[in-house]
Formats: sequence, structure tokens, C-alpha cells
Amino acid sequence: MRLIFRWAALTLAFWAATSLVPGITVNGGFGTYLWVALLFGLINAFFGSLVKVLTFPATLITFGLFIFVVNAAMLMLTARWSSALDVTGFWSALFASLIISLVTSILRSFYKKATPF
Repeated sequence: MRLIFRWAALTLAFWAATSLVPGITVNGGFGTYLWVALLFGLINAFFGSLVKVLTFPATLITFGLFIFVVNAAMLMLTARWSSALDVTGFWSALFASLIISLVTSILRSFYKKATPF
């Protein structure tokens, strides 16, 4: 159940990012948002984890802010592998990664408060 909630939260976060950031678009409807969120989650789980370990010194020096750069890179990689997601540049990806992180963090905190375990 938790995995489905995280996927739904990421889908909602992508919708928020495409609504607020002009340089990022998802070409399609609700199913396409689900697909892009799934692909981003898989890319972030496999490649993002490795890149975050390798860039740990930079993350430590920047007090954790470099994680947003890594997330932007994973977002651009997702756009490269999916024809449904378009990202025009690095700054669009960076702002979108900030919004995605913010929305998913807020939704996770609501989920943790709602579940007793």
C-alpha cells in the first residue's frame, strides 16, 4: 500500500511541477503522468542511489543542496529515456526537482500522520 501511495504522490508532484515550471511538460493525460512517475522512480532508485553515494562529498560540502542537482540530472535522464516528458534545460529540471521534492515530502508527512504504524 505504501508503494502505491508513493507512486501516487510522485504522480501528483509531477503534475504540480509541470503546472508551475514552464520548461517541463508531460505529453499526455493521467496515464502518461503515471508512466513518467514510475520511470522516474525506477531511474532514481537504481541510478540515483549510486550517484548520490558517489557525490556524497559534494552533498556534504553544500549542506545537502547538491541532492537537488542530482535529482535534476535524474529528471533530465528520465526525459531522455521517455518521449512523454520534455525538459528544456537544466534550470527547468532544477526547479522541477525542487517542486517534486517539496510536494512528495508534504504528502509523505500527511501519510505518516494518517497511518498508525
